[in-house]
Amino acid sequence: MDEVVAKLFQIYETTPVLVSAYDGFDRLRYANPAFRSAFFVELGEEPLWSELMRRNFLLGRGTVIRNPDFEAWLFSTQARRGKAGFRAFETDVVDGRWFWMTETVQADGWMLCIASDVTELKAEDRAVRQDRDFAIKTAHTDDLTGAANRRYVMARIDDMLDRPAEPRTVLGCVAILDLDNFKVINDRFGHLTGDLVLTDFARRIQQQIRRTDCFGRVGGEEFMLVLPNTSIEQANLIAERMLAVVRASMPFPERPDFRYSFSAGIAAGLESDTVSSLYARADSALYLAKVAGRNRIHIAELPPSQAAIA
Repeated sequence: MDEVVAKLFQIYETTPVLVSAYDGFDRLRYANPAFRSAFFVELGEEPLWSELMRRNFLLGRGTVIRNPDFEAWLFSTQARRGKAGFRAFETDVVDGRWFWMTETVQADGWMLCIASDVTELKAEDRAVRQDRDFAIKTAHTDDLTGAANRRYVMARIDDMLDRPAEPRTVLGCVAILDLDNFKVINDRFGHLTGDLVLTDFARRIQQQIRRTDCFGRVGGEEFMLVLPNTSIEQANLIAERMLAVVRASMPFPERPDFRYSFSAGIAAGLESDTVSSLYARADSALYLAKVAGRNRIHIAELPPSQAAIA
């Protein structure tokens, strides 16, 4: 086995194919020479993916990013990066090369990325392929906030429930987050301010999640958080941290007294769940959080038959 591992490492180190691996926090943990050359990574360096992208963007190298607002591009890209078990897409770099890249994500969040140079393959069809990739991205993105949209988030719940698990175990958790008194914000300050609050909220929450988690807007002022392989206790701690961040936020420097909050309902996903049943339990928990006074989190009770599951 050691001989096979050594041979694989030798192949990775000498192949012109770009190979890299990221851990669950999206930190680069391995990059072969071809990848390091294409994306300007020093031997032994382990930057976060976001740090690598930001650095290369500022220096005008690496991945071609056509959005002049790098932070908006980063937010939108992270809303989908590493959320599905596998995805493939085409990307280009500043030196003119094009790569066909695949991302394979393990249950523990580690991700293997492999990219092959396809610069010479049917260049005349590239615009069609770009349009296809853009259409897929648009179909999965909320127009206002740049977060994932309802369709994408619901698909991630389905993925979570479809993963193999030990009998009578929690597969992960779903949290529904709803901004408190949002109608009052719209009525008092106007819908433009309301839109800015939604965008501010989405960006603050996105900064708090792990790469394997999925966060998106599912309608109006309602958002959803999908937390695979996460216990109900862990999910509650994550949501409490998010609530503390939002409570302390000042989205409008010119209005230092302006504050907002959210309420959340959390439900644990069980082997017997469907997307609808899990969503319904989280939604019921959200209702109880609102009834109890808002600005708080409520955990859904497990079905009686599953009450012993932690």
